[in-house]
Amino acid sequence: MNSPIDRRMAMGRLSAVTACIAIPSLRGLAAEPGIWTGMGLVIYDCNLLRKWMRRQRPIFDLFKPMTFLNHCFSLGAGGMQASLGVLKPGEVDELRSFADRHGMFIDAIVKPPKDEQDLDRFEAEIKTARDVGVQAARTTIIPGRRYERFKTLEEFREFEKHGQKMLELATPVVERHRVRLAVENHKDQRIDGRVALLKYLDSEFIGACVDTGNSFALLDGAYEPIEALAPYAFTVHLKDQSLRQVEDGFLLGDIPLGQGSFDLHRMVSTIRKAKPEIKFTLELITRDPLKVPCLTEEFFATMPLARASDLARTLQFVRRHQKGSLQEVSKLTLKEQVELEQSNVTSSIQYASRELKL
Repeated sequence: MNSPIDRRMAMGRLSAVTACIAIPSLRGLAAEPGIWTGMGLVIYDCNLLRKWMRRQRPIFDLFKPMTFLNHCFSLGAGGMQASLGVLKPGEVDELRSFADRHGMFIDAIVKPPKDEQDLDRFEAEIKTARDVGVQAARTTIIPGRRYERFKTLEEFREFEKHGQKMLELATPVVERHRVRLAVENHKDQRIDGRVALLKYLDSEFIGACVDTGNSFALLDGAYEPIEALAPYAFTVHLKDQSLRQVEDGFLLGDIPLGQGSFDLHRMVSTIRKAKPEIKFTLELITRDPLKVPCLTEEFFATMPLARASDLARTLQFVRRHQKGSLQEVSKLTLKEQVELEQSNVTSSIQYASRELKL
């Protein structure tokens, strides 16, 4: 476990790097004394802070791997999930040494190979992930939210086939380099389809990035997707979300851990039972709530096999677990948005440490 003194030193380094950037407030950037969690952060947790910093100083990028890992450490987080790209040997050594020294983990974010011509790019990124010593490389295979991106089942099926082809191309690469590729349930395939795909690929290096909130939007239930994907889990996007019923469906909003509608203890326990050594990452995007229009014909255009009982179960859960703490982020100034984002992240770190024992 890392000492508060170590984290204050890391905070000092981060402050020195950003001294010329007028960020709204440094409060919330450092963990409380004694707060440390093995849970990591995904770069998306800090989108607004990055935007603010780049507006003040365009050459500074919070999401550079070493910069972001140091930022996670200063917050009291136990690792990161970030786009590594292709790093030079010295950069790999610096990143891996820092993580090893402070007991942190690293997940990569990669795009799958879109075709044979893209394999060299993909393999180079997988080599970097291997050399850094990642827990997993997280990816997605179908663009956008299913019910927003696609208008017909045929259109969705074409992208679904392409997603399978990309994983077929990726499989020998990740097997050769022994890097685990974690495919996120990204509001794309329903859980039965995703499990069938993983069984079809049948590789110990192709598994799941289990997102604890996404599949609820596809009427798969709150806990059933976690149970189905846990045996395939390589990494986790842990999130809590508030629910509110609206005329044509419901709202789904990211909020700090412990303040939403889901039983996080149950979710964490389910995943840990299947994969005791797995590391969790917080995915909390500070933004307006998303609308899931599950009471419209358009929503079901790509999901003809969804049952009335799936819809009934989902809406019943929404009614029973509605929360009033949905965040209307777009109504705030950028300064206020950044401060809210910082509060969301630090509150979640404290909850993960104290309540979930992550």
